[in-house]
Amino acid sequence: MKHVSASGLEASHPPVQAILSAPGMWVEPPNIRRGGESGVLKVELDGFTFYKKQQVGHIYRSLVHPFGYPTVAREAKALRAAAALGVATPLLLHSDVHKQDGEWRAVMVTAGLDGYVSLEDFYLQGLDKTIEPKLHHDILEAYGRALATLNLGRWQHGCLYLKHVFVAFDESGIKIALLDFEKARQRLTAMKASRHDLRQVKRRSDWAPTEWEAFCRGYRQVFGMDVERFL
Repeated sequence: MKHVSASGLEASHPPVQAILSAPGMWVEPPNIRRGGESGVLKVELDGFTFYKKQQVGHIYRSLVHPFGYPTVAREAKALRAAAALGVATPLLLHSDVHKQDGEWRAVMVTAGLDGYVSLEDFYLQGLDKTIEPKLHHDILEAYGRALATLNLGRWQHGCLYLKHVFVAFDESGIKIALLDFEKARQRLTAMKASRHDLRQVKRRSDWAPTEWEAFCRGYRQVFGMDVERFL
């Protein structure tokens, strides 16, 4: 089975229109919120894996869009910004928002990640118990560096559960990818983005003190400040 990596697609991947037309299986069934519904389909096509987010009337409001605009548009913008900063994410292949019969509709297609596992599954499967503590700490340091890179660009992820942080590690090194940028937004300062995300990480990670310190060590390497001061 061929997959797509965080770094890009193989040249022989199917065209976007074929992905949009292909059937899929719900990995996140449509849920009702934000005045509409949103769900994610997993699409297997020509040996590749893709994820198609479909929305109807699923909006956010802002000063720019006081009457509402699909959250897919905000997520696609955040994915492009993260990639530009050097933060690995699922490759964005397509996004579109339009009105149909007076209602917002949106779709976004991203590529699957090859060889990655979420930190949630990493712990649920006990993988942390099968590796040396130093490698575990190195993984957390890499996570810290990835998040600091995003925050330093004034981008706040806003939804940092362990299921949204993916890791791949082998002889070539450790790679971290961040997913689910639906709640991401750019803040006025890097400090504001950092403070919000770090509090989420600390609250949702359930790490031992040495593990939290490993994450903070990686974060400091990029952000250049003692992160504990922000909490």
